Amino acid sequence: MITIVQSLVFPGLVYALVAALFMAWLERKVLARVQGRIGPPFMQPFFDIVKLLGKRSIRRPAPQGFIMGVLPVASVIVTLAAATLLPVFRDGVQFKGDLVLFISLLEAGPLFSVLGGYASRSLWGGLGATREAVMTVCYNLPFLTAIVALAWGGPLQLTSAADAHWPVRVAAVVAVLMCLPAKLHLNPFSVAEAEQEIYAGTATEYDGWKLAFWDLAHGLEWVVLAGLIAVVVLPSPLAIGGWLVPAVMAVSVVVVLVLSSVAGATARLKLAQTARWFWLWGLLVAVVAFVLAVVGV
Repeated sequence: MITIVQSLVFPGLVYALVAALFMAWLERKVLARVQGRIGPPFMQPFFDIVKLLGKRSIRRPAPQGFIMGVLPVASVIVTLAAATLLPVFRDGVQFKGDLVLFISLLEAGPLFSVLGGYASRSLWGGLGATREAVMTVCYNLPFLTAIVALAWGGPLQLTSAADAHWPVRVAAVVAVLMCLPAKLHLNPFSVAEAEQEIYAGTATEYDGWKLAFWDLAHGLEWVVLAGLIAVVVLPSPLAIGGWLVPAVMAVSVVVVLVLSSVAGATARLKLAQTARWFWLWGLLVAVVAFVLAVVGV
């Protein structure tokens, strides 16, 4: 029963889809407020998805059109699957090695985005894909080091990462939070989707239902990454009791608020500056978490 609930209700299908739209709205609203604008109404992300789903896509040659249609759908599917694996209840769909599967699903989305940019055969899409690929190499080194530190000494399970010692958790969470703006294409690491330079990056040539799925995949990335922070930061489910689900939601909302506020208050860094940031400061914090895990603090 717990597995079914985790897969279909929370933090799986139902919650992930609803929270994706809510977090997409919250991101845009906070960005607007920080920049002195009113921002979109509450239902705007839902209206945008419905509008895009009703629009007719531009017809393209068979191989190109097929690939451009498959990639955004696949991105939504793998991100939903990653949300299902979040160890909120600790005894749901977890199994030995599920951390490897979780990371694989989480990293498949950016890979599909890169492939989608190149598949569009657009100058702007290709440039955005190249930047996205470089960014992925930059932030994944500290990100994966922090995740390995959380699961060090265990059977590579998400539950091991969620139950790591607190000094390791604190350092690892800081390292992961430093990487999240890049994974979510937020300032100061939004060079892959620099609207003033390359329009919408990898999604420049996408329209209709294909663009709707890319937007939904972005919202789902918020759900998974904020949920990952929540399950690592919160104590064990037994200590929280019936407040577990509201606590996960609350921490996720705080993550969205903090990262969106930072994005609205910062300027975009260049690609070389981004690489130096992650390979120096991000990797330094991740290595600290890894050393604490090895030492057994």
